Amino acid sequence: MWLLFFLIASAAAVLSCALLCRAAVAAARTTRPAPEASGNVPDPADGGHRPGLTLYEMAYLSGGPHRLADLVLVLMAQQRRLLLADTGWATVVDPVGKDAVERATLSAIGPEGQRRIPAIRDALAGDDAVREVADRLVTDGLALPAAARPGIATAVRLVQGAALLVPLSAAASYGTAPSGADHGPLLAWFALPLIVTLGTWAVARFELHPYSDWATHAGERQLPSTSDSPAAPTSLTSFALRGPVALTDPTLRAALHSSGA
Repeated sequence: MWLLFFLIASAAAVLSCALLCRAAVAAARTTRPAPEASGNVPDPADGGHRPGLTLYEMAYLSGGPHRLADLVLVLMAQQRRLLLADTGWATVVDPVGKDAVERATLSAIGPEGQRRIPAIRDALAGDDAVREVADRLVTDGLALPAAARPGIATAVRLVQGAALLVPLSAAASYGTAPSGADHGPLLAWFALPLIVTLGTWAVARFELHPYSDWATHAGERQLPSTSDSPAAPTSLTSFALRGPVALTDPTLRAALHSSGA
């Protein structure tokens, strides 16, 4: 019986580590260093004056197209052009978009002027306006292309799960072993996949951290530190970097929480 548990633990360790190595190689092959002036497009949400990455680009690099969609919803809600209810519905107040992403948001809501936030988020994720933001970041070497995803963060989680599975399998083998048997050699076998998973995890932590499914290493360096962003409730930079956890408005937080953000 112990051999079955050992094979399961070993297969999980080898497969997860192989996927992590593949993700790291794919990310390295499909990205290139970003130019010095990359991302210096003014953001309409900030009046067109802020240098560096735009808010939309920060949101995409930090959380992908869904984070970007949530950002534009919060931005328009703070400007009283959308109403986000704590039940997870968005209602149009001002049907005029100030940029392509806002216009796509209004189109995603539809002519009735009201729609569930998850449906808006999904529609925006596939819209041309959001894809243009993503394509610009990929071209500049700041975002991982689709070929490199699912990314390193997902693979690291698989390695972590495999590292947890190994001692659980060893404990199960220990419990099913005949009484009085020598458990030393049995447990020594399980040390092999445990060393593989923990070693791979340690290397990934040293070489690849911070893990991201969206940003390249160059993109991570372009993102500002969360400690540098304003702490005011209206700070969209904090939201772009951290997501709904950065919101202090209870209504907006409830609206995104109820919609699955």
